[in-house]
Amino acid sequence: MGLLTALEGGFGDAADALVIDGRALSREHLLGAAGAVAERVAGAPALAVLARATAETVVAVVGGLLAGVPVVPLPPDSGPRERDHILRDSGATLLAVPAGEGAEDVEALPVDLTARSSGAFAEPAPERTAFVLYTSGTTGAPKGALIPRSAVAADLDALAAAWQWTADDTLVHGLPLFHVHGLVLGVLGALRTGSRLVHTGRPTPAAYAGARGSLYFGVPTVWSRVAADEPVARALAGARLLVSGSAPLPVPVFERLAALTGQAPIERYGMTESLITVSTRAAGERRPGSVGLPVDGVRTRLVGEDGAPLPHDGESVGELQVAGPTLFDGYLGRPDADAESWTADGWFRTGDVAVIGPDGFHRIVGRASVDLIKSGGYRIGAGEVEAALRDHPAVADAAVVGAPDSDLGQAVVAYVIADGAVTGDQLTAFVAERLSVHKRPRRVVLVDELPRNAMGKVLKKQLLEAGPAAR
Repeated sequence: MGLLTALEGGFGDAADALVIDGRALSREHLLGAAGAVAERVAGAPALAVLARATAETVVAVVGGLLAGVPVVPLPPDSGPRERDHILRDSGATLLAVPAGEGAEDVEALPVDLTARSSGAFAEPAPERTAFVLYTSGTTGAPKGALIPRSAVAADLDALAAAWQWTADDTLVHGLPLFHVHGLVLGVLGALRTGSRLVHTGRPTPAAYAGARGSLYFGVPTVWSRVAADEPVARALAGARLLVSGSAPLPVPVFERLAALTGQAPIERYGMTESLITVSTRAAGERRPGSVGLPVDGVRTRLVGEDGAPLPHDGESVGELQVAGPTLFDGYLGRPDADAESWTADGWFRTGDVAVIGPDGFHRIVGRASVDLIKSGGYRIGAGEVEAALRDHPAVADAAVVGAPDSDLGQAVVAYVIADGAVTGDQLTAFVAERLSVHKRPRRVVLVDELPRNAMGKVLKKQLLEAGPAAR
């Protein structure tokens, strides 16, 4: 069985099996155009793809996969330095672009949606690299994570089982096509399960409501906007599953979505390097603030700073490590980074801190580098404080960091988007009533917005670097 099983064998499929920003394709059309790309890229060391949310992007990605050539998605908004680094580091000699566009630095490969190939392509070996996905590192240039075909297949099959995802579904999302969420799950997932795909171009609430899907993918920013628009949220009541990822979903948004759609959202956890490793289940409990259980084939563990295992008691905060078939093969040309990322006994260090309950449910606290706060001898998870702040009716969102402090080592500082006349002192008291007193923010900074990346994750290092005074 190949990687993209919905493209195997006979067709007779719908003319709109895939709709990408308003452009409809049948699977037969996609396979023919992608085959034409595959014929031109066969034997190339890597194929970069200008990953706009277009049908040309999907055709180019599938073409590279058919040819067994590693695909390198290039963010369309990448600056010259990042773009140059990705192209040089990946070794890509071709850049797939829409017909009529050119490329600098490397040879352009125009993608023509009317081109056709009827040739057959042998399925590449499962250990071959499917993607080189560049991570947005906090220091230094982005690293290229080598994602094998076997990892993609294993992860999509595990998610299909967890979410009861079948060919009867219509998947709807409007996520970027240069990340795991939008591209691997949101495009290849449909091409493996056989579900219909509607990519809305942009993830607007109106577009989601109008797509009439059964399965929706979104990031918390998207779901927050949907939940704030009651008619739109109620229009999603016919959906079977709402999936949120890439950042924690605020509990108030979770609860409002559940109330308006009748469907408690699914939350899941993953990384570029591991794909999706933990998720709540379509047929199981969907607990606010929790990402659920490891998917089929994946194992997880918590370790302390000394490397010793920590108990799954719902209280102990430790680094989450994972093992299983969904993991990457390492970083391209970075043996130093590989050595730092793996334990001696073969577990991947995620760099995320988490809590695991006695029932196995996982709660992600955040990144060890910015979300594990050591204050006055206590270890505090930023995510727990953020969740408490978001419970306040005046708080729209919050980000918590550990700022250097001469007395405590690190002080808990909260950046909060709030409505009304709520004060920092009131929010501090609100948290202290719900959590241990040592977890209360020492400073509260009221802001109009939080800096985020393309997937909606708050850029906490920017908050620490800016360091505005509390008010």
